[in-house]
Amino acid sequence: MILDLDKWYNREKRHEQLERHVSETRTATFGFTAYAESDKRHRVNRHFDTIATKYDFMNTLLSGGIHYAWKRRAVETLMIKPQDKILDVCGGTGDIASLSASRTGKKGMSVVYDMNLKMIEQGKQKSIKGVTFVQGDAESISFPDDSFDAVSIGFGIRNVTHLETGFREIFRVLKKGGTMCCLEFSKPDNSVFRFLYDLYSFRIMPLIGGLITGSQEAYTAFPESIRAFPLPEELRLILKDIGFKDIKIRKLTNGIAVIHSARK
Repeated sequence: MILDLDKWYNREKRHEQLERHVSETRTATFGFTAYAESDKRHRVNRHFDTIATKYDFMNTLLSGGIHYAWKRRAVETLMIKPQDKILDVCGGTGDIASLSASRTGKKGMSVVYDMNLKMIEQGKQKSIKGVTFVQGDAESISFPDDSFDAVSIGFGIRNVTHLETGFREIFRVLKKGGTMCCLEFSKPDNSVFRFLYDLYSFRIMPLIGGLITGSQEAYTAFPESIRAFPLPEELRLILKDIGFKDIKIRKLTNGIAVIHSARK
């Protein structure tokens, strides 16, 4: 039925996305589908292989371009200074890293870190000035401790099999006193707005995604993964347990997107 749209997970189901449950059950979800713990990384990689060439276009089309404003707000929270070294984990085609590079100047460094080679190739084609692309796993970042003045992750932590491990790696490579921001989708506050958002997410988005990319499945898993993800206050507690300080939550567009900013 067209009105059967309330797919938001309750607290218990959201906690099944966390590392303890994944490790105990040896299962991890991508969207609403459960896979073997060891298989999620492959599923996510295949997902981005499918949509990489249309990724930037689809982001702009499906968000009406507002994702650019969200990313600018996220980068602003990093308080980047000239000559800073910035890492963007799960950085895809480099949108956020490009914004960071414009603030660090020629003496700084802005690095995209992503496991998907096709996404990296798409980013390199954009010839973004001042951005370096590195392929690697967010759960085992290939940089030494205390390497970066700031670290960002935008719309990527949902795809990491062991969420807390991903944040611990971000914490590890961040310098003491350095800043972190996590930009992620979340649950809209207003019930009417949420209904319209759900209608768009589960009736319109997969249809458009299927027509343009040839993968309706990819654009079904995308909104599903948002409904399963921890809510902002739950994510705040995770960041606090890892050791982050001065954690702030900024809701954007009625809570569709949320910025978590923090300091090591």
